[in-house]
Amino acid sequence: MKKPIHRSKLRLFAGKIFFSIKKFIYWHLSRVDFAKKIEKHLPVEIFSHKTILRRKLKNVDMWMQENKITNLKIAIKKLDGLVLNPGQTFSYWRQIGRPSKKKGYLEGMVLQSGKVTAGIGGGLCQLSNLLFWITLHTPLNVTERWRHGYDVFPDVKRNQPFGSGATCSYPNIDLQIQNKTSQKFQLILEVTDEYLIGKWVSEKPINLKYKIFEKDHEIKNEWLGTYSRNNKIFRKVIDKNSNKELHEEFITENHALMMYNPLLENEQN
Repeated sequence: MKKPIHRSKLRLFAGKIFFSIKKFIYWHLSRVDFAKKIEKHLPVEIFSHKTILRRKLKNVDMWMQENKITNLKIAIKKLDGLVLNPGQTFSYWRQIGRPSKKKGYLEGMVLQSGKVTAGIGGGLCQLSNLLFWITLHTPLNVTERWRHGYDVFPDVKRNQPFGSGATCSYPNIDLQIQNKTSQKFQLILEVTDEYLIGKWVSEKPINLKYKIFEKDHEIKNEWLGTYSRNNKIFRKVIDKNSNKELHEEFITENHALMMYNPLLENEQN
């Protein structure tokens, strides 16, 4: 892997301004038809998944996770019931808007250059991770997704392939999903006492199901004096009626610097 670039605060500020303006121009001046309508829930569940809200993570205070739950509840008010009609595109940040104190967002866990810190709206990556994962189990197309550049925490009860999430940072590190099918899809989200729950539903069933898996998973000892974790994500497209595999699709590849020693036995976090 290439050595991470450490830019000055002025360079980071200027870069954020530039890419923010570029994103706003795209959102408001392009001819893309962005989904924005909230409707009554459609009847047919296509795929659902849930992720636990509170995890004991090393060197992360639990108040950050409690604040994260507040942030998630605010964000999903903008997303629950959102309809993605044929030809439309869903933009995570365009729909949610900028997280701010004025809107009720609290300081939660934010990852910066592999380090845990606190920031307003922190924790919303759990939502973008969930949206990416459930979308991989539908015929919808992910048109913008950013991978995590650092593997911060060891695997603890991981049941998904490494790198199967999507990081986010307002406004330019976005998640965008396009509906190229002939039927409408709808996003359903809920925060319970224990879980964040996400579903894609539709007006009618689909005849396909998907199995997500990884290839070429490896940990490399990098010349930088650290380790990197690498893999490729694929999915099998399966006919529901015959249970026959139709074809295999490449999704993405991941490369992340590890912020823990993979040669040591991981403690339960």
